[in-house]
Amino acid sequence: MRHVATYIAIASLTLAIVSCGDSNNNSTNHTANIEANEKGTEQETLSPSFDCSADSNARIESMICQQPELAQLDNQLNKVYQQALNKAGNTSTELKATQRGWLKGRNDCWKNNNKRQCIKKSYQRRIAELQARYRLVDSDGPLRFICDNNPKNEFIVTFFNTEPRTLIAERGDQVSLMYNVVSGSGAKYQGQNEIFWEHQGEVRITWGYQAPELTCQKSSFTH
Repeated sequence: MRHVATYIAIASLTLAIVSCGDSNNNSTNHTANIEANEKGTEQETLSPSFDCSADSNARIESMICQQPELAQLDNQLNKVYQQALNKAGNTSTELKATQRGWLKGRNDCWKNNNKRQCIKKSYQRRIAELQARYRLVDSDGPLRFICDNNPKNEFIVTFFNTEPRTLIAERGDQVSLMYNVVSGSGAKYQGQNEIFWEHQGEVRITWGYQAPELTCQKSSFTH
């Protein structure tokens, strides 16, 4: 009887171990299935806003389809562009034209030695531009600056919490969008031919190609 009892105990222990092993295998398989599903969902989320299967895609668009970070930037721009269209009103035709021009410029990144960085910078700047021009993000300003103690040299500047940070400067009927750029010290913004540089409490503005640098002070608005 003692041998029979021992045999029964061993058999029960073996069954328990086998059962535990099956449970662990099932748990592992279940976890693997969840991870696979999550990965599939992530890939779908990281598809860009355009059709990656289209034969007409430019080589830069094919590159965007293959790189999740670039696809994410494309989706972000598409969202911001739709927000801008909603606020554009009568200027929506102009916005659509500038967007087509931007797309052409983005696709020209194939000429760049660092294509990926070129594409990334192009998206980041376009997103920031639309957010600033159409007031889609928080801003600081407008602030008034008088340069060289001459009221005719008046600039109205608004800063925007974009990435990279931007500002829009107005001088009469002229307007310049500038991006924050790396500088040795202070906060420096640069547009097409304009520079706004705040350094050690002093503001210097260059307005136009080879134009002289103006020394400016913040001033209150007059009524």
